[in-house]
Amino acid sequence: MSASEDPRVPRPEATANSGAVGVVGLELRGETEAPKKQIYSWALWDWATQPFNTVILTFIFTALYLTTSQFLPPEIAALEKGDAIRTAAEADLASGLGLGSTIAAFAILLLAPVLGQRADAAGRQKLWLGIGTGALILCMFGLWFVEPTPTLFWLGVTLISAGAVFGEIAAVNSNAMLVGIANPKTVGKISGLGWGFGYIGGVVALIIVIVFYAMNWFGISDEGGLPFRLIAVGCAVWAIIFSIPIFLNVPEPSMGRPERRVGFFTSYSLLVKDVIGLYRSPETRPTFWFLLSSAVFRDGLGGIFAFGAIIAGQVFGFEFLELAIFGIAANLIAGISTILAGRLDDRFGPKRIILFALGAMVIAGLAVFFLVDAGTIVFWIGGLLLCAFVGPAQAASRSFLARVTPAGREGEIFGLYATTGRAASWMAAGAWTLLIVLTRDTAYGILGIILVLMLGFFLLLPVKSQRVS
Repeated sequence: MSASEDPRVPRPEATANSGAVGVVGLELRGETEAPKKQIYSWALWDWATQPFNTVILTFIFTALYLTTSQFLPPEIAALEKGDAIRTAAEADLASGLGLGSTIAAFAILLLAPVLGQRADAAGRQKLWLGIGTGALILCMFGLWFVEPTPTLFWLGVTLISAGAVFGEIAAVNSNAMLVGIANPKTVGKISGLGWGFGYIGGVVALIIVIVFYAMNWFGISDEGGLPFRLIAVGCAVWAIIFSIPIFLNVPEPSMGRPERRVGFFTSYSLLVKDVIGLYRSPETRPTFWFLLSSAVFRDGLGGIFAFGAIIAGQVFGFEFLELAIFGIAANLIAGISTILAGRLDDRFGPKRIILFALGAMVIAGLAVFFLVDAGTIVFWIGGLLLCAFVGPAQAASRSFLARVTPAGREGEIFGLYATTGRAASWMAAGAWTLLIVLTRDTAYGILGIILVLMLGFFLLLPVKSQRVS
């Protein structure tokens, strides 16, 4: 018998306007705590998949391999660093990766909300978690075939962009499974555990890569980009090993919601209906405006990690070891600052934390851009400052939404939070790509990210928030 058929489980009623569940899914568990085995198995999924973001997407594979001279025609790669032709060609690689990220963002926008909604309605989150995770792993294995030739550059971009899409689809369902193991008193602790496991997993994976580099790849030849291709395969194997527990030990979130089961294209109409309902009600209009502003600035936050390592490599000349160490420092600082900012959130309010963090990132980003000729110290200071404020802004954003969400509509609102984030997920990648294409200089991509952060800052200013006592 499925949870939806179990008479012992109270069935939440849908609201009249949007079909949203009137009872928070977390409340269905009551005071019962999930077994620690389930909690840690769920958190391990973040550990399992984080190397794709940290090692492949951010600090190692794309920054030190895919967007380097190894994928340029030999006659251009032979030119001196700083040569205008070579610089423009490297900028083309960076903008090509940005284009792939932009296309992936639109694919996520079109697919993730609908697939997530259908999985939620059918109570099949674990199935779609498996599909997304499995496809992500296949994309990482596929990077083995991306040898350092110009003709294979777009294969690398395609696999990484597709991996981002499948990873997001999987993440939507991993987040949904949190409802099955948490209650209102433990959800923050368990969610934070998963966030922390993700940061730690990325740090451990980077340390392993540094050890292999320090040991001269244990004698492995660097011909044909072999070390980087092996790193991608290693990330895939890592994901297989550490994602197994969630499928063995964590239950399906709950009952499914048959009243929300509609056709694929009708799902978009339902989504629009939910958003319009938020805007029309004076009670929920601040929530609507916050969803809009947070979608913008969260995309800017994502752009910092997506393109930060490319800036470090192409603009500031970071080599392998320096970039890997920077990645470790960035993840550690982001994790620590997020924990510390949580206490300030309760004292000063999440809106102030977000605005302060966004303002600090805009200043730090502009300093990195205008002081680019001062050398690597600029990126060490400015880049780590940027990372220090990313986590607090993300955590305070979730806290802000919880404070302005009407009682009984938490499930609907947080679902829209994920959906609207995807609606704006093309902005940072698009601005990055456009400015690099116009200027033929990767450094101008920094301004693209900063513009998105500034837009989010100004959109958030007029949004009303609850006072902190």
